[in-house]
Amino acid sequence: MARRCEICGKGTVAGNSVPRKGQAKKHGGVGQHIGVTTKRVFRPNLVTIKTLVNGAPRTIKICTRCLRSGKVEKLV
Repeated sequence: MARRCEICGKGTVAGNSVPRKGQAKKHGGVGQHIGVTTKRVFRPNLVTIKTLVNGAPRTIKICTRCLRSGKVEKLV
């Protein structure tokens, strides 16, 4: 099963890791210098919970934002 929220569809997103060296000018330095960018992956914060889906208990993966906002009720 993919790393994807079953409620909102949030999944992994690719991006860059940008290393910065040096002290910023506003903090008394000579300015920041950017190094070589490398690829990285931003992963969603998923949790596996039991909930009722169409009246039957089922285990699903949802992001913590959907859980916190009350889109899904946990089965106790």
